[in-house]
Amino acid sequence: MSDGEVEGGTASAVTTGAAGDLPPDQSLSAFEQLGAVADAVLYEGYLLYPYRRSSAKNRVRWQFGVLFPRDWVEQDGPVVPGVSGSADSWYQQTECLLRIRQPDALLRVRLRYLQMQRKQVERAGQDSGHRPVESLLTDDGTVHLTFDEAVPCEVDIAVPMDDLLQGERTVPTGAAAGVDVEALPQDVGRVVRRREEVRASTTVSAERLGQNLCRIRVRTVNTGPAPEPRTSRDEALRRALIATHTLIGGDGVEFASLIDPPEDLRGHADACRNAFAFPVLGGQPAENDSPTGAGAVGRVLLASPIILPDHPRVAPESPGDLHDAGEIDEILTLRTMLLTDEEKREARATDPRAAAILDRVDTMPPEVFERLHGAIRSLSPVTPQTTLSTPPAERAAWWQEGADDGMSPSTDTVLVDGVPLGGGSRVRLRPRRRGADAQDMFLDGRTAEVAAVFHDVDGSVHLAVTLDDDPAAELHSWYGRFHYFRPDELEPLGSTDSDTPRSGGR
Repeated sequence: MSDGEVEGGTASAVTTGAAGDLPPDQSLSAFEQLGAVADAVLYEGYLLYPYRRSSAKNRVRWQFGVLFPRDWVEQDGPVVPGVSGSADSWYQQTECLLRIRQPDALLRVRLRYLQMQRKQVERAGQDSGHRPVESLLTDDGTVHLTFDEAVPCEVDIAVPMDDLLQGERTVPTGAAAGVDVEALPQDVGRVVRRREEVRASTTVSAERLGQNLCRIRVRTVNTGPAPEPRTSRDEALRRALIATHTLIGGDGVEFASLIDPPEDLRGHADACRNAFAFPVLGGQPAENDSPTGAGAVGRVLLASPIILPDHPRVAPESPGDLHDAGEIDEILTLRTMLLTDEEKREARATDPRAAAILDRVDTMPPEVFERLHGAIRSLSPVTPQTTLSTPPAERAAWWQEGADDGMSPSTDTVLVDGVPLGGGSRVRLRPRRRGADAQDMFLDGRTAEVAAVFHDVDGSVHLAVTLDDDPAAELHSWYGRFHYFRPDELEPLGSTDSDTPRSGGR
């Protein structure tokens, strides 16, 4: 993954079901354009470096977008909804704003998730039977390990908007049980892959908010029977939807960003309720998607259990999926190169996807590896109303000796709208509408205190702040954990300013 961009994969998902009245249309190409990002969400944490079954981190898997049967997940109390899918749940809900742009508009929804699959290695017995084993070495030197895999699942739903406005549509979106048997060479044994049935349904509804304006709701529920109350999480996962996320698009429709909605839709955007997922615009920004206050719109949304910014994309330097979009390709590639031959052997035996990663790393050309070193895509000029107390032209380059001389984060100031801001200054947070992620937007309008001013090596400046209404603010200050904002994202507060935010985050 290159700096600041989500990393994605190249695997294609398997269609396990389909629903809807209409055949596929060219509008589905918008979904395909999001494929690499959607795969990054699907396989985030599927199998982490060092990609071996014996690794401790790979014994605690499947941490995002997991939907269990309701009775099991709520055996100790109701789930608490939030926009992040890092907490287990029994449902996932996405609400978004849609404008109808033509009379025969069609809404398309694609649900994607992983179905658990148990890979059991069995040794052949003398009586023609087989017995389960943890590992098996075949005559060709290949090791086969018992391990939990996952099968990608997709279900497509297509509903004309006219029909949807007359009533909601509910579609079964589960996956069937199955057993696959693979014989090993020389009849020494076999690999048996078993999948339990996953029962689920997805309900799509539309609420008219105005002429050609609707609020769309997509709600997916695990409808399967609950395992025994004290069944372990590993066992309950066999009936769960894993890494659940949704693509929403259509023909003759347009979606408004919930991070940066048009001004006339801001109230409706604030009223959208998303649980265990958050929708962001996908694909390339529209031509009118400029910082003019008009807001961002697009043709497709990705509702992900991992919070992303609008228009996420895979870094063009990334040669393939490493199953960890929160890491950097260069680091993971270097670490993988340093695995011993024995570690690589175990990783190859653990999972076919791990073997593919090792093959790609072992054969990576030098020019491809060099591209992983990173790229800066976020540089922007300092805005006219913001002046640094020490202009960049008067500072030494960051690689030169003495570059840090005269810098003091605790006492430096930056001039914003004619007001010097530094440690102890009171501010209101105004995250920029372009480039901020959803988590920043939730803090819009909140008041905070500046802790320090930091100069970046690229010449930009960020201010570290603590929230006024954060009960752990003092603790965060003690060990240096802050929120960071650019000067043009802060509004100075004078002694007469009210601490009541003019607008709240979602």
